[in-house]
Amino acid sequence: MYFIQNIPYTFDELPQLIQDHPSVQTEALSQRDYDDEDLFKYSTYLVMEEMHPLMYEVECVNPELLPKDD
Repeated sequence: MYFIQNIPYTFDELPQLIQDHPSVQTEALSQRDYDDEDLFKYSTYLVMEEMHPLMYEVECVNPELLPKDD
């Protein structure tokens, strides 16, 4: 799950092998569940504020915290 100021906006599907790893399952169970409606509402809000990174150029304050591309 990816967030902007604690607002979720998208996620990556994990391969089944990673989903089945015990530490990944523990982490997932300790976090809040988001359904499609939640993501739609949050995503709509970010679009209205022109802050959705898939649609607008958004300044990144801490780029070193971003995941590395392979």
